[in-house]
Amino acid sequence: MQRIHFDTEHNLFRESFRTFLQKEVVPHQERWEEAGMVDREVWTKAGEMGFLLPWANEAYGGLGLKDFRYEQIMSEELAYINEPGFMLPLHSALCGPYITEYGNEEQKQRFLPAIIRGECILAVAMTEPGAGSDLAGMRTSAVDKGDHYLLNGSKTYISNGLLSDLVIVAAKTDPENKHAMGLFLVERGMPGFERGRKLKKLGMHSQDTAELFFNDVKVPKANLLGEGNAGFIYLMQMLAQERLTNACGAVAGAEAAFQATMEYVKERKAFGRAVADFQNTRFKLAEMRTQIDVAQVFVDRCVMDHNEKKLTAEVAAEAKLFTTELLGRVVDEGVQLHGGAGYMWEYPICRMYANARIQRIFAGTSEIMKEIISRGLKL
Repeated sequence: MQRIHFDTEHNLFRESFRTFLQKEVVPHQERWEEAGMVDREVWTKAGEMGFLLPWANEAYGGLGLKDFRYEQIMSEELAYINEPGFMLPLHSALCGPYITEYGNEEQKQRFLPAIIRGECILAVAMTEPGAGSDLAGMRTSAVDKGDHYLLNGSKTYISNGLLSDLVIVAAKTDPENKHAMGLFLVERGMPGFERGRKLKKLGMHSQDTAELFFNDVKVPKANLLGEGNAGFIYLMQMLAQERLTNACGAVAGAEAAFQATMEYVKERKAFGRAVADFQNTRFKLAEMRTQIDVAQVFVDRCVMDHNEKKLTAEVAAEAKLFTTELLGRVVDEGVQLHGGAGYMWEYPICRMYANARIQRIFAGTSEIMKEIISRGLKL
């Protein structure tokens, strides 16, 4: 189905980013997968091309492209090549906005230029061993000591956990109020800030997901984002964009899995004819094509609503729920239609299957999305 919400400048941007990926990412994917992380150089090269925080003001080194369609394009193109380790959307669409929305001018001038150049890689640390989607259940604490906060606790499942130079850490600031928390900019090298092991995962093997530990880390007051007790509100305000970003990548991932399956069933023979000639195959592909097209139209509308600041938390949750569940179905059907080959790592559909499973979990599970949607229905 032809998409109509991109203009000429968006298409040119897509071609430029696609060329960048083919030159700087695709040749290294197998090596990154084995290493468990991407090269730092790809971040600085992306920065040189203007692909990091393109929406940021030119005063800080950005391009001033305040249009979420550019973030959507990059999420899509990364999904099309099935590269989960180069977490550009996390850096640009999820973490960067916290600094511009809640940071003061001194913080913006201090951090944004290096972030935009790719010299300062970002991560956000919310999840803990005993607190995932329930942010109010976190135990990491930050105690006000006058000129600094004393940060203690641990975080887990942190994307960019090893490569990150600046981590936005959520921590409780008032033990009497479960929703009182602050967001702290923890820099690489701060005494007491330690990285744990690189976690072994089902998929996303090129992503350096890790544990983080904070042992009496002295975080200067100058590294507090906004107000010390308002972090929970800040997180809630940013989750709609985070879930929209997930939706953009998920529907693109479904498209990539569909195309890989289409190519395979046309070439693979069974009982003297192509697998694509069997009615079951044709009907499965027809279902997938229909559902992906419907999801794409919905996501594109959400992007335009977000540009106009009209996207609600409930609709963003709908987009995340529908597209990630769809991605799960498409990659599963793709593996099935590949037969035994679908279980082999050398085939793209196998890696897509492994990478896709987390989509229904991170940024809020499907069950949490349903809870958010049902609350919007006043149930």
